[in-house]
Amino acid sequence: MASIVGIQFGQAWGKSLFGELTPLGVVALRLGFAAIVMLAVIRPRAPADRGEWLVVIGLGMAIAGMNLFIYPALDRLPVGVAVTFQFLGPFAVALVGSRKWLDAVWAVLACAGVVLFVVPDTPTSPLSWLGIVFALLSGASWAAYIVVNKHAGNKTGTPAALALAVACAAAVTVPVGLVTDGAALVGSGRIVLIGLAIAVISAVIPYLLDWLALRRISARLFGVLGSLEPAIGALAAAVLLTERLSLSQTVAVALVVTASVCASATDRERAGSDRPAGQERCRGTRFGGP
Repeated sequence: MASIVGIQFGQAWGKSLFGELTPLGVVALRLGFAAIVMLAVIRPRAPADRGEWLVVIGLGMAIAGMNLFIYPALDRLPVGVAVTFQFLGPFAVALVGSRKWLDAVWAVLACAGVVLFVVPDTPTSPLSWLGIVFALLSGASWAAYIVVNKHAGNKTGTPAALALAVACAAAVTVPVGLVTDGAALVGSGRIVLIGLAIAVISAVIPYLLDWLALRRISARLFGVLGSLEPAIGALAAAVLLTERLSLSQTVAVALVVTASVCASATDRERAGSDRPAGQERCRGTRFGGP
């Protein structure tokens, strides 16, 4: 929950910089500073074998995709709508991991909320199809992020792989941001400080919280809880960007929140089948960390 709030309010804050930076410039600030902070705090060692490198690179590319696609989507769509389409990624993870008929009920309820978020915007204000494509691509990256992050937590026992993955994502996105916004990124101390704050609020803290959460709950439940993202995103946009919710979108908020709460209450997977192997002892010595 804390991760969702941080990501969505940070993204809305990032969108407020679009008058001064391009979306790719905001991505460069967010991931560049996130990588610096996480490497400094966690101080990971380099992976010891090819398998661990593949986990790090896979997670890094998922993080890069999430960011590279969602900010151009936010540039073309209201925050609540963009995040709704993006949510289809974790929604797919929730459906694939479904084991009980009640899981399907909560998934359908969340899907109804998704539809209600989108429908009010279509009659009078046609949505940008390019924005929708960007949001869907970000959602696909988000789905990969959940699955690979879960695997990374199980495999290493420490967030070291996550820190290295964020560094990989920064290596991909920062050069792109420097090409599009080089002068603006380094020429304003105010923008640099805002970028650092956005990185901590919407990347460093949420990514670490995601890692902790995925060691304790199933990827399916994590995906269902992602249905809160459109609601929190719309709330953040209303507070920071004055993008208001319609009546039907308010009903959609109630639907996705209900789906998430009910999914949490009825989840029966326990540590026996979902607990990472070796949870009782730290297996992170290869990546370093305490």
